[in-house]
Amino acid sequence: MATSWGEEQTGAAALPSAHSPAAHRDRWSFIFLVAFGVVVYTIPSAWIEGLAWLRPALLTSALAAGLMVLRRIGKAEPFILDGRRGLALLGFVALCAASTAWSIAPEVSRTTGNDLIKLAAIYFTLINVVTTPKRLMVFCGAIVIASMVTSVGVIQWYLSGEDLVEGYRGRWHGVYADPNHMAMDVGLIVPLAVAFVGRRKNPMWLRTICVIAAALAVTAVVFSHSRGGFIGLCVGMVIWALRENRRLKSLLFAGAFAIGLLIFAPSSFWERNETVTTFEQDLSALGRVHAWEVAAGISRDHPVVGVGAGGFRYAWPLYAPPEATTAFVAHNIFLDVVAEVGWVGMLLFMIFMASAVGGVFAAGRHPEIGWLAKGLAAASALYLTCDLFSGYILSAHLYMLCGLAACAARIAMAPQTAEAQLPRRVYSAPTVGLPEGGAA
Repeated sequence: MATSWGEEQTGAAALPSAHSPAAHRDRWSFIFLVAFGVVVYTIPSAWIEGLAWLRPALLTSALAAGLMVLRRIGKAEPFILDGRRGLALLGFVALCAASTAWSIAPEVSRTTGNDLIKLAAIYFTLINVVTTPKRLMVFCGAIVIASMVTSVGVIQWYLSGEDLVEGYRGRWHGVYADPNHMAMDVGLIVPLAVAFVGRRKNPMWLRTICVIAAALAVTAVVFSHSRGGFIGLCVGMVIWALRENRRLKSLLFAGAFAIGLLIFAPSSFWERNETVTTFEQDLSALGRVHAWEVAAGISRDHPVVGVGAGGFRYAWPLYAPPEATTAFVAHNIFLDVVAEVGWVGMLLFMIFMASAVGGVFAAGRHPEIGWLAKGLAAASALYLTCDLFSGYILSAHLYMLCGLAACAARIAMAPQTAEAQLPRRVYSAPTVGLPEGGAA
């Protein structure tokens, strides 16, 4: 059965009939959800005067979530909690919110807990609304196209030469003001874009735009001079190339990507990446080592539930070596989680992440959305690699990417689930009358 979007109901939850009030709410919920994804990358309030008060990201996400809840209530449909993934995320968010009780910085933990609730709401809205292959494709395509605004903004900022981080590292507005965060948030677009390019069934105009989006994103990552972003980008592209069906073509594409880096990347990019092996002489790299030492010390003294969500920076003076005079973040999302909410939080976070990433890798075998699932899997690997160097738990991109990965996994599993739930008929062999006395 087709909906007004022309979608087959192959997702995790069937959509309501096209002309019902619930269908209109569902359609508008998806529209606002796509708008949220676009706003996350374009940040219109940063460069359009007068929009800051409107808070477009909060507005669009709230409208999407609100309409989704109204539709579920109106149709008396169950809310999709997404099994162990969703329950682990809910447990993680609850632990972070509860950490106010033992936190080294209670107000910071309270704010962090509130922000995590909003991010979890985005995740649950995604899995309750993006329930068909076409919706997954539309959302991913929208953020790929929207990322061009971010990439162009970074490139223009870099070329202007004004207000660069450390005098030479490109950045943009909002969360993209940190070159490392910008590199990982823009970098995840590259595997998605090449997935769209590699699918022949996609219209030529879309494939052309995605080629441009991928090139701009790579350029933005290069101008960030982020070592973690560069390593993550390489990991993501290699994984995408190895998992593609047309492996030779994909490897040639990855080779062209590497050659382009060698030719066009500025010398400062390679000079900074060479410092990976001489971190003792690099203050930025040495700061990461100090941060990891702080995380280890916190975990040793507070192994179960940590020092409270958001409390890492405030615990720094208690655990940092004397030569580390500046407080840094953990620069590793897993060490950050262990330090702030302990091994209990780490277990919940790992269940959530492993289930989302494992699910999207398995979805790569699906005949209809496998091509896009492979792009999402590569993007997930890219992002997790970057998380080892510059991750943080309050990243909207992280929960959006995990949500899309979970959507792909649920869509891929939906036919199997539906088949398992079909009533089975039991057929009995026809009774053949026998002559009296039982002998044939």
